[in-house]
Amino acid sequence: MRRINGVRVLSRFVSGEANTATVTADRRLLHPSAVHRTFIGSDIRCFSQAKNPFGLYCHSFARNVAGNGRCFSVASSSSVHDVVNDLPRLSFAPKDVVLYQYEACPFCNKVKAFLDYYNVPYKVVEVNPIFKKEIKWSEYKKVPILMVDGVQMVDSTDIIDKLYKRIHPENSTSDSEEERKWLGWVDNHLVHVLSPNIYRNYKEALESFNYITTHGNFSFTQRIIAKYGGATAMYFVSKKLKEKHNITDERKALYGAAETWVEALKDRQFLGGPNPNLADLAVFGVLRPIRHLQSGIDMVENTRVGEWYSRMEDAVGESARIVS
Repeated sequence: MRRINGVRVLSRFVSGEANTATVTADRRLLHPSAVHRTFIGSDIRCFSQAKNPFGLYCHSFARNVAGNGRCFSVASSSSVHDVVNDLPRLSFAPKDVVLYQYEACPFCNKVKAFLDYYNVPYKVVEVNPIFKKEIKWSEYKKVPILMVDGVQMVDSTDIIDKLYKRIHPENSTSDSEEERKWLGWVDNHLVHVLSPNIYRNYKEALESFNYITTHGNFSFTQRIIAKYGGATAMYFVSKKLKEKHNITDERKALYGAAETWVEALKDRQFLGGPNPNLADLAVFGVLRPIRHLQSGIDMVENTRVGEWYSRMEDAVGESARIVS
């Protein structure tokens, strides 16, 4: 019984979080770091006038220089530009960012979508959801936990709010009622339709836990127990979640949420207009773990969300995750 109860903590992947942050996704290019990049076509060249690495990861450059994934600072510069799909992107360059996460957690994926979009390099520590020894040091026992230069941040909404303010100190509050509305919708509605869909039947529950245990921090024995015990437990938990959130038809609820989001775009490329805002990133992050599960495949095939999702994949670009 103890092991099965341990597996049930995986249900926290779909639990709610804090209220939505009141922030905006203004794309101004002010930046407090001491790094400068020059771009020639698609080539990224990093020049140094300092001896010490600042810790800003450059995807293209990293593959060609010493394989260490680091660029060096230019002390005289106060702004930084990055270009992805011909759009400027702001980069924020702390020395050390570590994300404690579950791979399939929608809230963890919200944070990763933000970090990827803003090209903030981060390391990942995969937390074993049964024993949680990786976060034994923390009084806060949920994920995500983000450590930024030794400072702990918790709760996906609060993490993104704080990071956004560090990236945009000149514009730390939002006057966008629309953006705030949809950020709230993500946390208070969208995440709650996911669990009943990915654990809709035992076959899909097994598919989901195969993904979770393959990408998660499990020993071989834990993986087998979690896959079959977790799939069984979450299949029944999802039934209770359906009742709690007044869901009668799982797929209808998922398709409805996807269409609601598409309608909110009002024929814009993104909710933020020509570029994604924080609401775009939140929806994309929450949906990303299910995209290639049966529920996500069905969602794209039966709604209009696929085109927006593809645009978001292009806009977010490659992961900023540092793989050691």
